[in-house]
Amino acid sequence: MSKEKTMEAEISGYISSLLRTHFGKGPSSVFVTIKRPFFTVHFRGFIAPMEKILLKQNESKRVLETRDMLLSELRDVMIKELWNIAELDVKEIYADWDLERETGVIMGILREGNAPEETEWVWPDDVNKEEVVRQIEAASDRAEKVPDETEVYWLNERTIFVRRKGILVRIEKELIKNGNIQDLKQSKRPLERDVLKEVPLQGALKRKVNEYFVDWNFDTDEGFVVLILDPEKKPLT
Repeated sequence: MSKEKTMEAEISGYISSLLRTHFGKGPSSVFVTIKRPFFTVHFRGFIAPMEKILLKQNESKRVLETRDMLLSELRDVMIKELWNIAELDVKEIYADWDLERETGVIMGILREGNAPEETEWVWPDDVNKEEVVRQIEAASDRAEKVPDETEVYWLNERTIFVRRKGILVRIEKELIKNGNIQDLKQSKRPLERDVLKEVPLQGALKRKVNEYFVDWNFDTDEGFVVLILDPEKKPLT
């Protein structure tokens, strides 16, 4: 097993254990992607018994608030442990959840002195990256405004990482200033997923997008998107 695969396996085991310890149940599967300076942890089959009861009572907002609060409390612990087990020098950690599908993503940005420029990343020959960027910006425009900057990174055949800068409109900034961060997140999550599905993003990618995950850094006016793709099916040789 290569060093990178060993690292991914160790992170997968750690995240499973962390979620099991703090939620009472771990995910059924975990898929780790490391493409410096980014990493993602995509997990399936993750819903705690108490959360199932709350969802039956239409308390999804409460479940999401609890998860966000717990992740905020665990952020420093995760950063320290990811360094201990894999020497990942994590600068930022974000997360999003799809309660209906019982899935989620933890996404992170590493401190990397010599990270490659966006233009140096390799994309599949059949994908027009500029068109992908246009569709993501069109989706952002429907939800709030066209970002000041949009960076899109192809991590592997099933994961795309998007970083948008300068996305907040004036009313959102006022809500943040007045401490309504959780309410804003609860409103933006479904909205941003919906607009990403409305634009012809899958056509630009020439692949089906199975899941859309979003999160934000309101302090720096940045938004993040992780797209989980249906891997391209290649002919047998």
